Amino acid sequence: MQAHTKKPLTDAVELCFTGPASKRQEAVDYLRGLGFEAKETPSKPWRDVLPFKDEELPGVFLAGARYREGLTQIALAEATGIPRRHISEMENGRRPIGKKNARLLAEALKIDPRRLLAV
Repeated sequence: MQAHTKKPLTDAVELCFTGPASKRQEAVDYLRGLGFEAKETPSKPWRDVLPFKDEELPGVFLAGARYREGLTQIALAEATGIPRRHISEMENGRRPIGKKNARLLAEALKIDPRRLLAV
């Protein structure tokens, strides 16, 4: 029988803030007073971090929005009148979503239809 491994305690955290540039130094000084240290890390554009091509993003977003709403492809198909097979093909990038379907899907998923159109 394997022994349970104890997860090590986290003794440090990294924070990232967005705010007015004019208050940057004040925030850095305040956080230093709490024991934090300032560290400059270059940010990366989100498109460089995601492992998806631009043409795959609408399908990925559709799948994510459907998951967020707790809907199966079958339930989404019933709510929109779009065949389940077509929803699967859209999510996998084998079928373009199109404006009409984007409006139907966006209404059912409570999102902006522009998010489902090709970038």
